[in-house]
This record gives sequence, C-alpha cells and structure tokens, in this order.
Amino acid sequence: MIRINNIRLPLDYTDSTIRRKISKQLRIDENAIKSCNIFRRSVDARKKDNICFLTSVDAELNINEDKILKKCNGTQAVAPYHYNVPKWKCGAKPVIVGSGPAGLFSALILAQSGAKPILIERGKDVDRRTNDVNAFWATGRLNTKSNVQFGEGGAGTFSDGKLNSGTKDARQRKVLEEFVSHGAPEEILYNAKPHIGTDKLKITVKNIREDIIRLGGTVMFETQLIDFKTKDENIISAVVSKEGKTEFIDTDSIILAIGHSARDTFEMLYDKKIPIEAKSFSVGTRIEHLREQIDRSQYGKFAGNKRLGAANYKMNVHLENGRGVYTFCMCPGGKVVNASSEDGRLVTNGMSEFARDEVNSNSALLVGVSPNDFAGEHPLKCMHFQRELEEKAFILGGENYTAPVQRVADFLEGHKSKHLGEVIPSIGPNYLLTDISAIFPDYITMSLKQGIINMGKKLKEFDNGDAVLTAVESRSSSPIRILRNNETLESVGVKGLYPCGEGAGYAGGIISAAVDGIKCAEKLIEKSQL
Repeated sequence: MIRINNIRLPLDYTDSTIRRKISKQLRIDENAIKSCNIFRRSVDARKKDNICFLTSVDAELNINEDKILKKCNGTQAVAPYHYNVPKWKCGAKPVIVGSGPAGLFSALILAQSGAKPILIERGKDVDRRTNDVNAFWATGRLNTKSNVQFGEGGAGTFSDGKLNSGTKDARQRKVLEEFVSHGAPEEILYNAKPHIGTDKLKITVKNIREDIIRLGGTVMFETQLIDFKTKDENIISAVVSKEGKTEFIDTDSIILAIGHSARDTFEMLYDKKIPIEAKSFSVGTRIEHLREQIDRSQYGKFAGNKRLGAANYKMNVHLENGRGVYTFCMCPGGKVVNASSEDGRLVTNGMSEFARDEVNSNSALLVGVSPNDFAGEHPLKCMHFQRELEEKAFILGGENYTAPVQRVADFLEGHKSKHLGEVIPSIGPNYLLTDISAIFPDYITMSLKQGIINMGKKLKEFDNGDAVLTAVESRSSSPIRILRNNETLESVGVKGLYPCGEGAGYAGGIISAAVDGIKCAEKLIEKSQL
C-alpha cells in the first residue's frame, strides 16, 4: 500500500475526485487504483478565497508499487496498523481506579489479554451520571460523587470528546480504532482535529464497559478507593468504600487512573507518603463568542459550509512578563458548562455535541503558572491554589453555583459588567454579571488582558467587546505528578502501584491519557509473564 501526501481536495470532493487526484500525482491510469482511503485530513484555510482540505491518502494499486515509490515524491510505503494484545499468563486480578480514558483503556487491554480486571469508579454509570449532571445544571444542587468530573468516562465525557493530541505514539491508532468499533464516528480515524461529541461519547464509553464485562472483567460503580495495603512495599490489597461499607480487594497491582480532580485521593497518597511533586499547570477563564463570528473569521465566504462545520482555533502568545497565555479545549458550536465537583467551589469547562451547532463557540483562555509562583514546598500547594480560586468564584457568584461572567470590554477596562451585548452566556443553572478579576491574583488578570488583546490581532473578533468571560477555568491539567519509575511505570514508593494518565501527571487529554493507560496495562501483562 502507498501513502500519497499533500493531496489538496476541494470542499465538495467525492471518491471520484480522490481517484483523479491520485492518478494525476502518481502519473498512472485510474484503473490502476485498486482502492483508496483518506488517512489524514485537515482544513487549509490560509487562503480565505480558496479554502480546501489537505490530505494524505492510502492507495492500493494493481501495478508495481515499488516503481511508483521510486519515481514519485511525497509517497511512502505503509502497512495496515495492527495492535497485538499480549496474553496474560497468571496473577491476581488487577484493580484499575477510575473510568476516564486512562482507566477505561487500561481495563480494556487487560480484559482483551485475559486478565479479568476489576475497574472501580467513584461515580455512577454514564446514564445515571447524565441525570445527575442535568439536574445540577437545572437546579444548582451538586452531587459531589456524580458530576462533570466523576463518573463513567471521566471528565472527558462532558467536554466534547476532543481527540487532539501531540503524542506520536503508535498506540493512539489503537485508541481511535477502539472508539470507532464501539460506536464513535469513523471520521475520527482521519480528521486532523477529531472529536466524538459528548452525545456520542456517552454511547461509546458504555459499549467499552460492556465489552470489558463480556471479556471477563468486573466494573464497580459508586466504589471509591480510600486506601491500599502493602507488605514489604508491595501492594497486597485495595481498600474501597461502597454503599458506606469498607471492602478489601486482594490484588498485587493497582492502576491509579484517578483523573485531575480526585483531590481527596491526592491527599490520601500524600498522607501515605507516596512520592508526589507539584507541577506546572494553568488557570484562567472560558471565553465565549458567537459561532458565526468565529466561523467568518476563520473561513470567510466559506463559513457555514457543512463539510467544514463550525470553525476551530488554537492560539498562544508569550508576554513580556514571561507568562504564556493560550487557548485550550476549544469547543466550536458548544456550551460553557458548570463542572463543579466540590461543595463551595465553582469551576467551568466547555462542551460540544457531535453536531457542534450551538449558537456560541468557546474555549479556555489560560495563563501558565508553576510551583515557583507559590510559597513553600508542600507537594499539594498548586492544588490548594486551585481550590482558592474556585472558592472565590463560588462566593463571587452568590454561593449557589451561579457562575460569574463579564463582557470582554468591561474586563479590559477594569469594571464590573452591568449588561450583556450580543453574546449570551450558555452556562447554567444561572450566571451573574460581575468583575471576575476579583478571583485572580493581579499577574493572572493582567496576563489574561494582554492575551486577549494580542490574540485579537491574530484572530478577528477574538477581542470583541461583547464576547463573554466565564470563571473560573482551573482544571485544565493535574496540579501534581505522582512519581513513577520510568522503566516499570510503578510508583517509586510502592511496587505494584501504577500512577497513570492525566491525574497522575503523565498525559494531557483523552488520547494521551488512553495511551498511557495502555502502556500501564502492558507493564502489568509483562509482569504476569515472568
């Protein structure tokens, strides 16, 4: 099979268009093309009067492919991807803590290997969890065990299912193929910026769970890890709380895929003297524009084209004060959502469904911070700072999970908003016009202001005065790293304990977390074969 790179396709391309392009680029007859499929597709919007797709296409030919490879630039020989699941030999059933992407994929690989893993999740299954989340958004009554952060699928379930990743690890293909085989749209296999959509992701994670069970695994909801027992610095059991009762699960392996919001678990690990370090992370706000404005800014006259869909953007600027400001988790045609998980603390996130057809588009607008910004040596000091911001946001909103919001123009001018413009906040259950700078230290407020101004020079309408800021965005990544051995992936403090994924500080999104989950599963399988 040959991969042909840099094929430009019009927005209205068909299979015939692709074949014509291949035959022209390879200088062969169309009849010589046995089959062809798009491997990667991205939008090329550099020329607003001629927006097109830039693609790589895999083709199987009826003629000698070696000759074509020698004479045609921009081609390479490729083989179909295949992931071989290693076989589990013997050992106690491994326990996986957390059903986000890291936990879900470590459990899936272990189940496929024959290990019969036990997956525990403090939250509820995705259907009951969705009911709790919708009730919170409607009434402001928070369930601290079942919310946007906790429950089947992890925080990613309610954040669009964006699959952008900087990882080059080949295992990401396994992740994408498993998503598709369990119900995700097939286009995630080739789109450069793939997304599943919250609506479709709920179905997908449920199907993965059912597959884990079919393969002999066990899935336990409303079950929280509260401790673990060791002997000679080796794991011998997991201690869990279920229905108010304490249970012991005998095991010699625990994968800690706890997510970035499991703060009580962070504290438990600290109390048990598991080596943890504070790490850099980011905080800020959500910025929300009219979708049509962003679409026009990115696509010009092609805005609204169904093939293009709602427009995406990704920006970063480096300020004179040394801070980095960047956009993250951009949700085209999506909503800002209340992602609170703790009593008396308010946090926001963004979400899109597969259609991405809501009135507004939003993204996180974040300022990078590091452990050096905070006094002391406590490994949880960055987590404490997150909580401080979330408590201020909760109080500023009226202490009832009403989100504080502000027009961009008012934020830049430094005064409280008294009215809205053309952008209506999408967050629920309620929002309150205020001055969100009261939440942040001055260096973050000033960095956000400079970031908006500088990004407005890069993307028209980004600094539109009627755009809305909703605070606070504080859970973009984990504030800690649970130290682990680079070779075995075990905690440097306890053998058989595997810190994993985003919450442990080793990933930054759904794909990289899932890949890390697969890596940890592989290490457990290797151990079973010794």
